[in-house]
Parts: sequence; structure tokens; C-alpha cells
Amino acid sequence: MRSWRWCALSASGEREPRLVRLTGSGPVLVEGPVEVVLPDGSTVRSERPVVALCTCRRSRRYPFCDTSHRLRRTPGPSVEPPAPQ
Repeated sequence: MRSWRWCALSASGEREPRLVRLTGSGPVLVEGPVEVVLPDGSTVRSERPVVALCTCRRSRRYPFCDTSHRLRRTPGPSVEPPAPQ
């Protein structure tokens, strides 16, 4: 898992480090609160202490993760019905 720190401005104007974690197969975890700018220019805000940002685009709550990445369907073994006797 990779992590980065960058600085955000606090209410008092001081710089505060924020931690960003790349989980590999899941969301990007960001220390909150965060404000996310979407491609259309609108913004969404989360006050949570840690925010999970979706990277698979399957989330119904995009840009926030709802764990939809866990629902990968894998084909199971083929099962043939028993032959009639």
C-alpha cells in the first residue's frame, strides 16, 4: 500500500498534512474532511475522519466508495443436470 502526505490549509490558515493511501485493489483512502471536485465542476464534501474514494467507478455513491468493487462475479464450475433414467 502506498501513502502520500500533502498539506491542506486549516481554518486558521496553517498548513496541515493530509494522508492519502492507495489500497491497490480498492478505494483511495484520504484523511478527512475532504472536498472533491467532480469532472463537471461540482463539488461534494465529506466530514468523515477517513474518506474512501472510489477507483472502480461501480459505486452508487460515486465519488465515494460503497464497496461495490468486492462484488466481482467469477464464473463457477459448470454443473450439468443429471441424465434422466
